[in-house]
Amino acid sequence: MPRTSFVVPFASCETNTVDTRPLLVNQNGFDAASIGNPPASLRHIGVVGLGLIGGSFAKAYADAGLQVYGADIDERSLAAATAEGSIVSALDDKTVGECDLILIALYPQATVDWLREMAPRISKDALVIDCGGVKRSICPDCFALAERHGFTFLGGHPMAGTHRSGFRAARSDLYAGSPMVLVPPPIYDPSVIARAQEALSVVGFGSFSVTTPEMHDRLIAYTSQLAHIVSSAFVKSPTSQKHRGFSAGSYKDLTRVAEMNAPMWTELFLDNADNLVEELDSVVEQLRLYREALASHDEETLKALIEEGSVAKLKADGRFADAEVIM
Repeated sequence: MPRTSFVVPFASCETNTVDTRPLLVNQNGFDAASIGNPPASLRHIGVVGLGLIGGSFAKAYADAGLQVYGADIDERSLAAATAEGSIVSALDDKTVGECDLILIALYPQATVDWLREMAPRISKDALVIDCGGVKRSICPDCFALAERHGFTFLGGHPMAGTHRSGFRAARSDLYAGSPMVLVPPPIYDPSVIARAQEALSVVGFGSFSVTTPEMHDRLIAYTSQLAHIVSSAFVKSPTSQKHRGFSAGSYKDLTRVAEMNAPMWTELFLDNADNLVEELDSVVEQLRLYREALASHDEETLKALIEEGSVAKLKADGRFADAEVIM
């Protein structure tokens, strides 16, 4: 099973108190033996939202032999999940109390709304994890609901997916070897991380990171949200309509995520607008420098900008020795 390590506590960005959550921890080590081997304490799974993310969880836990209950506003998704055996029945007022683990894969506000409605019916022994793409707009309300009603809530973000959406795109192996981010409340029992790791390793996560809502949103603005906006902006060039026969890996890589679920991404972007604007400003400034160098035919500046980008990529990948060669 992949392990999760911890670093020393750090001062919260929002208050002067000490936050007991680690800043950010990555631990590699995908263990294929953990897939499909649920712990004895895990029998009933609830999945809220049967799109790509929730549907993939439902399929993976069903393949592991667990009873999965599902909820979705789309009756067709419910019917499809039931027909293929990914869920045994609907997750509702009656079945939610049976669940040992509940995964919420909804838009941020819908996540809070669902948990607020269902919180009184959730077992005090249950572990509830959201799978949303932002955390500051989800975690505070959900932490409070969990404390009030006696169950355990963790923020979560599976770092896996495709540009496709819906239950039809879901796969039982979507999470195999992928990272999972966990966001515990400010004060928590460390054993809850081990509990979550054990429950989630059933579907094949290869590493776990533990962080705060603030740090999660700051980093995800760069690693995910900025990439989607840049992809969307890039493909709007009129030249994109003429790319066939003249495009290869670069075009495919940069445009893969341009096809987005607009309502979902709009909510995610706006919930993280402060961090995302900061990242956009950085990219816009870099693009300005490239443009100026090109417009003035400044060969030395252009070469330096390209080399700086190469070095930044190598350092980001941990290839510091290779970066020294360029520098």
